[in-house]
Amino acid sequence: MSAHTQTAEKGQNTTLLCQESYVCSGTDEAIFECDECRSLQCQRCEEELHQPERLRNHERTRIKPGHVPYCDSCKGANGNIMHASMTGSRQIAAVRCQVCKINLCMECQKRTHAGGNRRKHPVTVYHAGKAQEQEEEEGMDEETKRRKMTEKVVSFLLVDETEEIQVRNEEDFIKKLDCSPDQHLKVVSIFGNTGDGKSHTLNHTFFYGREVFKTSPAQESCTVGVWAAYDPVRKVVVIDTEGLLGATVNLSQRTRLLLKVLAISDLVIYRTRADRLHNDLFKFLGDASEAYLKHFTKELKATTARCGLDVPLSTLGPGVIIFHETVYTKLLGSDHPSEVPEKLIQDRFRKLSCFPEAFSSIHYKGTRTYNPPTDFSGLRRAVEQQLENNTTRSPRQPGVIYKALKALSDRFSGEIPDDQMAHSSFFPDEYFTCSSVCLSCGCGCKKSMNHAKEGVPHESKSRCRYSHQYDNRVYTCKACYERGMEVSVVPKTSASTDSPWLGLAKYAWSGYVIECPNCGVVYRSRQYWFGNQDPVNTVVRTEIEHVWPGTDGFLKDNNNAAQRLLDGMNFMAQSVSELSLGPTKAVTSWLTDQIAPAYWRPNSQILSCNKCNTPFKDNDTKHHCRACGEGFCDGCSSKTRPVPERGWGPAPVRVCDNCYENRGIQLDVAELPSDEEGGTLIARKVGEAVQNTFGAVVTAMDIPLGLVKDAARPAYWVPDHEILHCHNCRKEFSIKLSKHHCRACGQGFCDECSHDRRAVPSRGWDHPVRVCFNCNKKPGDL
Repeated sequence: MSAHTQTAEKGQNTTLLCQESYVCSGTDEAIFECDECRSLQCQRCEEELHQPERLRNHERTRIKPGHVPYCDSCKGANGNIMHASMTGSRQIAAVRCQVCKINLCMECQKRTHAGGNRRKHPVTVYHAGKAQEQEEEEGMDEETKRRKMTEKVVSFLLVDETEEIQVRNEEDFIKKLDCSPDQHLKVVSIFGNTGDGKSHTLNHTFFYGREVFKTSPAQESCTVGVWAAYDPVRKVVVIDTEGLLGATVNLSQRTRLLLKVLAISDLVIYRTRADRLHNDLFKFLGDASEAYLKHFTKELKATTARCGLDVPLSTLGPGVIIFHETVYTKLLGSDHPSEVPEKLIQDRFRKLSCFPEAFSSIHYKGTRTYNPPTDFSGLRRAVEQQLENNTTRSPRQPGVIYKALKALSDRFSGEIPDDQMAHSSFFPDEYFTCSSVCLSCGCGCKKSMNHAKEGVPHESKSRCRYSHQYDNRVYTCKACYERGMEVSVVPKTSASTDSPWLGLAKYAWSGYVIECPNCGVVYRSRQYWFGNQDPVNTVVRTEIEHVWPGTDGFLKDNNNAAQRLLDGMNFMAQSVSELSLGPTKAVTSWLTDQIAPAYWRPNSQILSCNKCNTPFKDNDTKHHCRACGEGFCDGCSSKTRPVPERGWGPAPVRVCDNCYENRGIQLDVAELPSDEEGGTLIARKVGEAVQNTFGAVVTAMDIPLGLVKDAARPAYWVPDHEILHCHNCRKEFSIKLSKHHCRACGQGFCDECSHDRRAVPSRGWDHPVRVCFNCNKKPGDL
C-alpha cells in the first residue's frame, strides 16, 4: 500500500494520493475515503476493491480539497468514539503509519508509537485544509474553541531584571504578542511573594492550565524580570512579575520595576497563599498607591500629551483583586456573613495608616483548598467582570501600551544609591527622584529621575549655605527687584556697549563693571579715586544657590581683560604672519641663493626632491646636499659626514643618501673649490649660524608665552595642561592641532568643533567670540 510522496522528515504533503496501490501503484490522486477499509482510494482502486459482494456495502465518502481523514485509533470498528471524553471532540489524523496502515492523531501517535520498534515506522504527515478546519471548529463547543485559541500562545521576556526593555520597538512588541496593531487591549498583571504560585495562577486563569509562563519546583525563582503573553480570548496582555521577598542582587531596581508594571496595568492580581492576610500586603499596596500618585500620574499625563495619544493613559490607577488561598483557615468575612470582605480590607488599611487612593477599586476573592488542585473559577469570573468594566480604564492599542512602558523606563532608570534610601517604605522617593546632591549643603534634588535630558534644572526645597570653595553667590539687580523683577547680573570686564579695545581701556582706568540689561551699568569698581563702596551694599542683592555636580560656579572671575589682550595680539600677529608669508619666503630664497656655493642648484630651480620626487610646497624646507649640491627633502638628506673635498672641513655636514653611501669616492682636482668659492662657503657657514641662533631665540620666546597664556586664562577655563584631546571629537592635540577654549563652557576643542562665533554675556563676552558646537545650539543668551 502506497502513501504520500513526502514523509514526516521531509515536510507536509500537498496532494492526497491513493493509499491502496491496488491498481494504480499509489500514484493516482485519492478521490474516496472508505471507513471500513480505513484508507484513501483513487477512482480505479475503489472500483476494483469493492466489486466483491461482501465489500459493496462499504461506506465511502468523496473527499473534498484539503481533506484529512479522522484518527483510526480514536474510533472503534463501528465508528464509535473511544476517548471523546479525553479529547473533547473527534480528532482528525495528523500522520499515517505506513507499516501499521492506520491514521493517527498526535495523542494516539504518542500513545501507540512512542516506544519499541514502532518508533522507527515511517509516517506521512497530513495537513488539514482551511475548509476542514472550519468544519471542525463549527462542531466544537464554546469552551473547546477557547482552548484551541490559546494553544499557540507563548510568553516572552518584556523587561529584564536590570530594567532594560527586551523588545526593540513598537512593531517588535506587537509581533511578539501576535495580535493586530489595531486591536484594543487591556493589561492584567500579577504580584505577590516568591513561591506563592503567580505563574501557575496565570496559566490556569487565562490559558486553561497550559504552561505559558514557566513554573518550577526548584528553590530558585523561575521568573526573573517581567514576562508577557497575549490572551486572544479575553483580548488582554497578561504580565507575570518576579516575586517579592526573593533572593536578588538588584532589590531596589526590582521593586521600582514592579511599580512601572503596575502603572501600565488595568487590573492587578495580588496573589497570596498565607492563611491570614499579612501586613506586608497592605503596606505594599499603600506605598504603591502613594508612589503612583506622586511620581507616575504626572508622567503618564505628560506621555499622553507628548506622544499625541487619543486614549488617556491615566484617569485612575488600576483595579486590584486580592486572590487569597487558604488551607486551614476560613476566608475573610466567612465568620460574619453580613460583613463585606472589601469593607474589612478598607478597615485594615485604615488601621495601618495606608491609604490606597490611587486604585480605582479593590476586590477580595478567596478560595479554600481542602484537596488540590486549586479552584481558579472564582478568580476567572472576577477578572472577566472587571475587564468588562470600561468606566475608569478603557482598552487601548498595543502601541500605546509600549509607549507608556518606554516613557516610564526612560524617565525612571539608573542606579539607586543604597546609602540614601529610606528602607521603611516599599517605594521610597529615592527610587524615582534625581540622585544628585548639592556639593555645598548636601541636600538632594527633588526633581524626577533623568530630568536633565529634558533641560529641566535641579531643584531643592531647602535653602543652601554659602561655601567659599564654590563661591555659590548670585547677584541680582536691587533696583529691578524693587520693581518686582529678579534679574541676575555678573561682574565683567567691560559694558556690552563698549568696543573690545575701548572696553579694555576703560577697564584699565576704572576697573570691572556690573551691568543690568534693564538699568545699564550700575557699578564700576574704581569709579572714584577713593571711597568706592562694595556693590552688595549699594546696587545688588546676594542670594545663595545650590551647587549641583557638573554645573559651573556662580561668581567666578569673569574679568577676561588679560585674555582679551592676548586674543587681540594673537589676531594681529597671525594676520601679519599670513600677509607676509609669501614675500618672506621669496626674500629668504633669494638671499640663500646669493650666499650659496657655485655648485649648489638654485632654489628657484628645485621643484621636487631629487631622490623621491616629492613636490615641494610653500611651507616645505629645501635642503642642499653638501657633496653633490642637489636639493632634497629632509627625509632624503638627514645623514651627515665630513665633506673636506668641498671645503667644509673635518666637521660632519648634511649629505643625501646617495653621497653618504658613496663616501669612498674622492673628487678630482678640477672639482676642488676655488678661492672665490671658498669665500662663498664662509658666507654660507655664517648664514647657517645666524639661522640657528634665531631659531633658538624663537623657541626660547615660546616658553614664557605659554606661561603668560596660562596666567591670563579666565578661572572657568580648563587649564591647557589638562586638555589632551578635543572635548567633542576626541582627537588628540599635537603640534599641528591647536587647542581652542570655548568662551561659554571653558572646555578645550579643536578648530573644527569650535569655529562658531556668539556673544556670551554671562561670562563677560558681550561681542561674538569663539564657542563650541554644543553651546552654540543652546537657545537664548549664553
